[in-house]
Amino acid sequence: MTEPSFPPTVFQSFVEQADPSNVAPRLADLRAAMAAAGVDAFLIPRADAHRGESVPPGEARLAYVTGFTGSAGLAVVGRDRAGLFVDSRYTLQAPAQTDTGLVTIHEWLQPGFSPDLLSFVPKGGILAYDPWLHTPGELRHLGKLVEGHCTLLPHANLVDAIWTGRPGAPVSSVEFLGHNRAGQSAADKIAAIQASLASDKADAAVLTLPESICWLLNMRGRDVPNTPFVLGFAVLPQTGLPTLYLDKAKITDELVAALDGIAHVAANAALPHDLAALGAAGKAVLLDPASAPIAIASALSDAGARLIEKADPVLLPKAKKNAAELAGMREAHLLDGVAMAKFLAWFDQHAPQGGLTEIAIVTALEAFRREEESCVDASFDTISGAGANGAIVHYRVTTKTDRTLAPGELMLVDSGAQYLSGTTDITRTLSTGASTPEQRDRFTRVLKGMIAISLARFPQGTSGAQLDTLARQFLWQDGVTYNHGTGHGVGAYLGVHEGPVGISSRYTIPLEAGNVLSNEPGYYKAGEYGIRIENLIVVQPSQGFAGYLDFETLTLAPIDTRLIASDLLSPAERDWLNAYHQRVYEVIGPKVEAEVRTWLKAATAAI
Repeated sequence: MTEPSFPPTVFQSFVEQADPSNVAPRLADLRAAMAAAGVDAFLIPRADAHRGESVPPGEARLAYVTGFTGSAGLAVVGRDRAGLFVDSRYTLQAPAQTDTGLVTIHEWLQPGFSPDLLSFVPKGGILAYDPWLHTPGELRHLGKLVEGHCTLLPHANLVDAIWTGRPGAPVSSVEFLGHNRAGQSAADKIAAIQASLASDKADAAVLTLPESICWLLNMRGRDVPNTPFVLGFAVLPQTGLPTLYLDKAKITDELVAALDGIAHVAANAALPHDLAALGAAGKAVLLDPASAPIAIASALSDAGARLIEKADPVLLPKAKKNAAELAGMREAHLLDGVAMAKFLAWFDQHAPQGGLTEIAIVTALEAFRREEESCVDASFDTISGAGANGAIVHYRVTTKTDRTLAPGELMLVDSGAQYLSGTTDITRTLSTGASTPEQRDRFTRVLKGMIAISLARFPQGTSGAQLDTLARQFLWQDGVTYNHGTGHGVGAYLGVHEGPVGISSRYTIPLEAGNVLSNEPGYYKAGEYGIRIENLIVVQPSQGFAGYLDFETLTLAPIDTRLIASDLLSPAERDWLNAYHQRVYEVIGPKVEAEVRTWLKAATAAI
């Protein structure tokens, strides 16, 4: 195979966004604003009002003040000390991006607040927060934590007050899905959710999650990286048309016409007035205490509304993909399988020779995906971890951290794409030469766990929490594990991380046919290597077993058999792997050129 020349990436930047030298002056500016406001400490969450994994540049307040760019975290800035709370994914990234002389890093598994937060707030002081960036559930937990220590105060965002040159709200085009892609009209979806509101005795629901609003109205946008979201709010009455609230710059005649008869459209500025009107009329309003901003809950309750705190009513219907959505997801995985075959064949030719960098690997993979015109974005920044960097679960390569892959090291590539037909997410751990017995043992135990999930049959009513141990059992047998979930939900041309179902101890909602999940056990040896194998799977009725469910695998890409200790595989596991590889070759082989097809035939050969 000849060496192609790859264009620069479009979906991912490798610029190191953090500059620790900015932390000191920005903390000083923020403390001056705090002093002027008469507060002793201020909370800065990673989240925006829509709780998205990706936030627009102008909402990245945590990164602006602390330099930390991870997808989850919280800072508390006190009069003379500041703390940054991150989970185990970011304990290496956070200190590298901030000024640790001024910001103390604390590991804390969110959601919730660490008791260490109190050390940054003086006894009897005032802890201020932006009510648009925290939820009622969070505030209740925080209130109990600080009781008797300090006073909580809702306040306009003090970071915004000191942020010079803050980017404005995103304005992107809005597209509407046809029936062939959505599988259900917006009117039918709205009617179904309104029926659920009636059963909950709710006069209306306030929706704040963009994935819920986009799914409900069959629309997509480009307001944030990696996820085709339109950022906005919606009020859905029990009867009549919902109202969609958007930044006024997004409201065009075309948009209003496209939603004619489906939803009213209003500017965000009208939302407070309309919430107050619901309260004045004494309406019962449903909102999700885990995702709705406190500002919305307060506006309703202060005006006289009766709040019904319940999970967003769109979440479960959205997670249960219909036939058209599943057809789109299968199409997306077929397209992604072609790109992955080209990429893996290229990698296999060049990696053993040495010289490939992590950035070069990301660039090549994106280029192969972009050969398909319907690939419009990455579903997240590719995790390209060579050797020891593969042990950093959420590693993001930059020009500063870019590492050259040495022959013989393991290479972990976790990536995904947004195709117009659906969303993909795949991880492969790749051989570049001789591997150690320990690496093959760990790889095989991870593979056995992934196969155990793939082969699982379970009764209706089973949750992902109950299945999670199937993936971990083989690592547990050797006294090791991994500190992340086995699987998360995946949207249909929506978010690559989608609730409310998944496979880990925190996912207690029963799985249903149509749920799309990742299946990604792993093993990480800090400072040496990381292993993760990930396919996407869909829950389906188990043929011949009434009342039972099992999984169909969507992902179509070879698993590196050179890293398998074959004596550890059972006959059933070997049969599953061989059948999977035969399917990959039969489906993908005819769609790639002869040189890649020859490589694919060898990569999928039976063991």
